[in-house]
Amino acid sequence: MTSSDRLDATFAALADPTRRAILARLASGEASVMELAEPFEMSQPAISKHLKVLERAGLISRGRDAQRRPRRLEAKRFVEATEWLEKYRRLWAGNFQRLDTLLDQLKLDDLRTKEKKPVGTKN
Repeated sequence: MTSSDRLDATFAALADPTRRAILARLASGEASVMELAEPFEMSQPAISKHLKVLERAGLISRGRDAQRRPRRLEAKRFVEATEWLEKYRRLWAGNFQRLDTLLDQLKLDDLRTKEKKPVGTKN
């Protein structure tokens, strides 16, 4: 799977609010399918489908603890997504900084223009 494919799978998995809620729950520790299904009004097969999407995206993994198959978060895909997003955050931060600089310069120019006008003249 290419880096682009992994990002596509990650963001597609994160697009669903149920899957984001599952990830939020797993952030506090591993859990079984039944534990993950508790807060939702959906069947266990429906939860299992969401878990498969998260597993294929590499966001969670399935462990083995006797008969129990707990799910846990996997950090690697979150790191890749964060690094991708960070590039654009820096780009936009730079753009906003340049805009702030331009606006400050325009305010200063406007203030200087007003100070140079003789008293009693309009505009």
